[in-house]
Amino acid sequence: MVAAKVLPLSSSTSLSSSKKYSHFVEPPPNHHHFTPNNLNFKLTATTKSPFITSCLKSSLSLLDSSHDSSIPPQLQVNIYSESLPFIQKFRGKTIVVKYGGAAMKSESLQSSVIRDLVLLSCVGLRIVFVHGGGPEINHWLTRLNIQPNFLNGLRVTDASTMEIVSMVLVGKVNKHLVSLINKAGATAVGLSGIDGRLFTAKPNPNSAQLGFVGDIATVDPSLLFPLINTNHIPVIASVAADEEGQSYNINADTAAGELAAALGAEKLILLTDVVGILEDKEDTGSLVKEIDIKGVKRMVEEGKIAGGMIPKVNCCVRSIAQGVRTASIIDGRVPHSLLLEILTDQGAGTMITG
Repeated sequence: MVAAKVLPLSSSTSLSSSKKYSHFVEPPPNHHHFTPNNLNFKLTATTKSPFITSCLKSSLSLLDSSHDSSIPPQLQVNIYSESLPFIQKFRGKTIVVKYGGAAMKSESLQSSVIRDLVLLSCVGLRIVFVHGGGPEINHWLTRLNIQPNFLNGLRVTDASTMEIVSMVLVGKVNKHLVSLINKAGATAVGLSGIDGRLFTAKPNPNSAQLGFVGDIATVDPSLLFPLINTNHIPVIASVAADEEGQSYNINADTAAGELAAALGAEKLILLTDVVGILEDKEDTGSLVKEIDIKGVKRMVEEGKIAGGMIPKVNCCVRSIAQGVRTASIIDGRVPHSLLLEILTDQGAGTMITG
C-alpha cells in the first residue's frame, strides 16, 4: 500500500508511462438488506447508520418519483435486475465526474445529474464530483460591470476577475451543489483545490496574456480518503493556489483528470455539450462509442478531433496514461446520462481505453 503523499504531475508525462497510482480505498461492506415483501427495505443492526438510512430513503424516493405508470411492473423489475452486473462491476470503485456545460445551466438536467450521483453512491460507487462554473462566473462579472474575456478558449483572469472566480465557484456554486446532493439524500462535502493543498497550482505558460490561469503542479488527495471511506461525496471547485498562496483559476477538465489519476480511479467521466467523439465532425450520427489511445492520436493527426475537443481528449489520455482504467466523454444534455454510461452497455458518449 502506497501512502498518500504529494504526487508531482509533470506536463512531460509520457503516454506510454507504466506508472500507476495505487487504489487506496477498500470496497465497502455490503450493508444493504431488504425483504422481498413489497420491496420494503428493512434496517438491520448493521444498516442503522445515518448514511445507509438516508440512502435507503432517497433510493425509494428516486424510484417513486421516477415511476411511470405506463411501464408494466415486470418490465420495471427487469430493468432494475439488468443493472446488477454493472453495479457489481463498479461497487467500491472510485468514479471521478467533471460537471459543467448544459447540465449545469438547465435546472432539469442539474436535477437529473444530482439524482444519478445519489443513486450511484447509494449502490456503493465512490463518487468524487469536480465542477467549474463558467456561465455563473460570466453572470456575476457582468453584474459587476467587468467584461469577460477569453483567449484560445481560456478565461483571461486578472486580479479582479480572480476574486470573482473564487467567490462564485467556491462560495456559491460549490455550496449550492452540496446542498442539492444533501437534499437528495447523500452527504456531500464542499472543497476547493486550495483545501488541504489538494491541488498546488503553477502559472500557465501563457500567464503574461492569461493572468491568473493556472496549471496543476502537484496533487495531494490524502484529504479525500477519510471522506470517501465514510461514504461522503467530495464536491470540488476548480480553484487552486501556488506555494506562495496566490489563487489560480484551473480548467475543471484538467482538475478532474489529474485528480482521477492521483486517486487511482476506475473511471473518469466528463459531462460535456457534445455527443462524444465523432468520426465525421459534421455528422452527429457518426459517434465513436469506444476508442483506445492509439485511435485517438490517429484521429487527432487526421483532423477528425479538433478545436475544443482536443483539450478534453488530452485530459482523458493523460489520466489513462497515469493509471485510470477508462475515461468517457458523455453528452450531459441527455437526461440521466451518468446512469446510461455506468449502468448500461449502451453508454452515453465515447469511452477511451488504454
